[in-house]
Amino acid sequence: MNIKYLLVYKPFLILLFIINLFGTIYGYIWYESQLKITPLIFIPFVPDSPTASLFFTIFLLFFIFNKNVPYIEALAITSLFKYGIWAVVMNIFTLIINGSLEWQGYMLIASHGAMAIQGLLYVPYYKIKLKHLTVAGLVLLHNDIIDYVFGMMPIYDKLTIYMNEIGYFTFWLSVFTILITYQLTINQKKEFNF
Repeated sequence: MNIKYLLVYKPFLILLFIINLFGTIYGYIWYESQLKITPLIFIPFVPDSPTASLFFTIFLLFFIFNKNVPYIEALAITSLFKYGIWAVVMNIFTLIINGSLEWQGYMLIASHGAMAIQGLLYVPYYKIKLKHLTVAGLVLLHNDIIDYVFGMMPIYDKLTIYMNEIGYFTFWLSVFTILITYQLTINQKKEFNF
């Protein structure tokens, strides 16, 4: 079974949907302690990774029924890629700073790395146009402002002293994410050869 067939195989899509649904729920639970201390107006912007997997879960639900939702697709690929890479880098940074990482950190590296990859795997099936990517790009950059101007970024205990540097890295990660999404979905209209 080749990968192109597997990506559209209904039982696989349903399994992927279930995995992402439970991962999304777990992600929101993981943010529970931070959400309790977050001002109400900022709550929608704090749980970045579970919201990214929620977008992908919605995409999968529609995709199972052969429907495209380009705004959701654009939000899914950009947020999965950005926050997947971001969480991997932050957990590796935590490992470097602390000299060790709890098992949850390794789990976050694996799960967020998978998030970034799965968003890219479905590139051939997205129907994203420039208007869809523009909205998704604005959402990414708006979240950066909420996180690093208003101080709502995810709490990583020992990394808080590096918030300026992390904010700078995150801004450029957003820009890179927008550019790579443009290249893969709009500029390059052909399917990948797996």
